[in-house]
Amino acid sequence: MKNAKALVVSASVAAWMMAAVTGCKSGSSSNVSLVGAGSTFVYPVMTRWTADYEAKNPNVQINYQSIGSGGGIQAVKQGTVDFGASDAPLSDAQQAGMTPVVQIPESAGPVAVIYNLPTLKAPVKLSAEVLAGIFLGNIKSWQDPKIKADNPGVDLPAQNVLVVHRADGSGTSNIFTTY
Repeated sequence: MKNAKALVVSASVAAWMMAAVTGCKSGSSSNVSLVGAGSTFVYPVMTRWTADYEAKNPNVQINYQSIGSGGGIQAVKQGTVDFGASDAPLSDAQQAGMTPVVQIPESAGPVAVIYNLPTLKAPVKLSAEVLAGIFLGNIKSWQDPKIKADNPGVDLPAQNVLVVHRADGSGTSNIFTTY
């Protein structure tokens, strides 16, 4: 799955988490605290999962901070969290020098391209070539012949295409740069 999101944990933490969390039972006297960080995409579902799990296991506390995939990878690498979430799997280069990690696909989601052209009456169609050209900076105007070819009969505005992107280490950025 190219767009699968990954849960990244160090191998030693993975073993501890599995032992600690699977051994948790309601009423158990041992408390377990897990700290995670990373993907903003998974934050809503992670919040739901942790709340549901904590409700059934009151001795477990899970704190997940949505700081972006790149931040989660760095936190795992620095050993400041028990687990991280990334929208892209770790490469061999990213794993170099890290404590061994276990990568577990946990969710998948699409990436949508949006635009703000309120005067248009029909949706803009963008071929893969045009979309790549826009994000590579080769197509700079809505009047570009390649965009017009994808949208015959559409009165496209005479204005520049303004690409907005995240500045942090984002899994969405990874998806676009590997597209």
